[in-house]
Amino acid sequence: MNDIHHAARTGFQRGADVYATGRPDYPPEIVTWLISTVGLGPGKRVAEIGAGTGKFLPSLIVTGADVIAVEPVEAMRSRLKATYPHIDIREGTAEAAPLRNGEVDAVVCAQAFHWFANPLSLAEFRRVLAPGGALALVWNVRDQSVPWVRRLTEIMAPHVGDAPRHDSGRWRSVFPAEGFGPLSACRFSHSHDGHPEDVVLARVMSVSFIAALADRQRAAVERQVREVMASTPELAGDSVSFPYETVAYVCRRID
Repeated sequence: MNDIHHAARTGFQRGADVYATGRPDYPPEIVTWLISTVGLGPGKRVAEIGAGTGKFLPSLIVTGADVIAVEPVEAMRSRLKATYPHIDIREGTAEAAPLRNGEVDAVVCAQAFHWFANPLSLAEFRRVLAPGGALALVWNVRDQSVPWVRRLTEIMAPHVGDAPRHDSGRWRSVFPAEGFGPLSACRFSHSHDGHPEDVVLARVMSVSFIAALADRQRAAVERQVREVMASTPELAGDSVSFPYETVAYVCRRID
């Protein structure tokens, strides 16, 4: 845990429950991508690094592959174990994965790679991958073209600090990576539908650097989000749709 960014260490430990509620799942197209592009299926073994509360696990399980979930934060692992008692769940980090050399056919990082986008992690992924194995990186990205979504981002922005983020693009700097082929990308439209308290408010409050704030600051963020919800006609009622784009990248281990 000492090697984990402080925002992730504190925010995800404190906010595991709201993370499970507020984060979207993944579109059905991602399963087809995992099978046809990543190469998952019966007889294959995949490790999800940074598995969190298990949002991406259903997509992996349905491929028929054997799944290993690796997660460093204890509160997240507790949620994993309660929800997926049949899954092989291991404590570990991207830089020190609890996996044998060549143990898996694919490493998947869903909503996580930006936290550990560094040469040490990539070297570790190459170690645990079988020859020709795939590294798959997936994110659900908020659709900033929608005004109220953009306003939520503006509310969160002052609190980012030095927390790594997908939308900064800094994770790309580690590619091309030694021992891996080129990245290829796919994109899928997606949405998170449900009650605004879950889909909108919990989404913001589940962000690591928001969950890690002092109580007074978190309360101020919550008030701002509620103001957006109260003043936006699309967010009235018992069901709203939060628009996302799911972006998925894959590259392969090369000898």
